[in-house]
Amino acid sequence: MSSSSDSAIRDQFRALERLRRLKYLLWAVLLTAVLGVTYWGLGFIGFQPNVVAGRLPAMYEFIATGFFPPDFQNFTIYTKDQGITGLQAIPASFGEGGARIVESFQSPRQTLVKASLVTLLLGFMGTVFAFPFALILGVLGSERVTPFPFNFIFRGTLSGIRAIPAIVWIFLYIPVGPPGQVTAVLAIATDSIGNLGRLFTDDLEEIEEGPIEAIRSTGASGTQTVSFGMLSQVSRSFIAWTLYILEINTRIAISLGVVGAGGLGLMIRNSQDLFEFQQTAAGLVMVFIVVLGIELISSRIRARLRPGEHEGKGLIEAIRGLFDAKKWLGIGDGPKRD
Repeated sequence: MSSSSDSAIRDQFRALERLRRLKYLLWAVLLTAVLGVTYWGLGFIGFQPNVVAGRLPAMYEFIATGFFPPDFQNFTIYTKDQGITGLQAIPASFGEGGARIVESFQSPRQTLVKASLVTLLLGFMGTVFAFPFALILGVLGSERVTPFPFNFIFRGTLSGIRAIPAIVWIFLYIPVGPPGQVTAVLAIATDSIGNLGRLFTDDLEEIEEGPIEAIRSTGASGTQTVSFGMLSQVSRSFIAWTLYILEINTRIAISLGVVGAGGLGLMIRNSQDLFEFQQTAAGLVMVFIVVLGIELISSRIRARLRPGEHEGKGLIEAIRGLFDAKKWLGIGDGPKRD
């Protein structure tokens, strides 16, 4: 009996050893394939690492001499009219109790503060317009709501929308109008329907069956079952995903600005075309501030909505954590347990 048990244990060890070797072999094959395709791809697109490396000093000199210091003369109408340049334009714009900022928002002339507001509004309105459509398609795409295989009609619609990026959608909306702020909102909204709807569908597939059965047992209708048995379980998650898509849409709004949608992207492109690289640098700084600001606000709200998945941190704590060597090395005290 003991001999047969030892033999069975040895057989299990051999099977585990074969499985481990097979796993290492598969990883080696995958790594070889990735490196091989990368090497072939570099030659196919004409990418020459030695040429790029040789031009890096010139790139550094171009950025150091052409982009710095950033010129914020276009920060507000006041700084443009008064000819206040450099970093001095920022504090000068906040005089008169903020009236200079408000003046820039109301003026038809383009400024960095107005372009920042336009960029934020493009991302925000695109997200708001997309939410109801994404919710409907996302719910109908779940097998818990629409029986298989009919749910794939809605999933396929979401996949088809996601397959086309926003920068292509804005050109598909040319019959509505040329690339501008209106078509940018439509493009962002369309792109968000696909991305947000797919996230909603995936969340609905992971909800618990108990609350659904409890609602059905009360004689609730299908709409009531979906509302109170399903959506009630994922309402916070849906809001968190919507905020995450808002972050992405803010970045998309900047990229659409480069093709004429307005906002910071358009100002950066115009200053680049005029070889005003210091003003281009100021636009890039504003991009960093806008994107970082919306990301920090969104992450804080999501931390409140998902306390188990996100640890709410302030800006100071987040920056301080970047310099914590123990976190990078994965050592130190783990999470405290009661």
